[in-house]
Amino acid sequence: MQHRGEIIKEAVYKSGFSITELAKRLGKSRRWVYLMFENNSVSLDVILQIGKIIHHNFTKEIKDLYPLKKALIDSSSQQSDETSNEYWKNKYLRLLEEYNTLLKENKNIPEN
Repeated sequence: MQHRGEIIKEAVYKSGFSITELAKRLGKSRRWVYLMFENNSVSLDVILQIGKIIHHNFTKEIKDLYPLKKALIDSSSQQSDETSNEYWKNKYLRLLEEYNTLLKENKNIPEN
């Protein structure tokens, strides 16, 4: 069986991310982080959380993550339109065009 703690430890050290900052972002103590490095069976949730913090994809090193990661990607691809970047970009552009039109119309109004 893979030693998940050692895999995480190696990835954290390679990332250059400080243990103090990692512990802070996890809401844990530095001692907890060092104990986690010694843990053979770190939970998949914690691994995903650490991966997100240090910008590391653990699916290559930890085989159990692949199905979970795939399920997360599939569920996130089914987001509503309001959470997509494209939706908000288009909304912003529409509002900007309306704003510019109103500005042009107000320039033609004589002041009292």
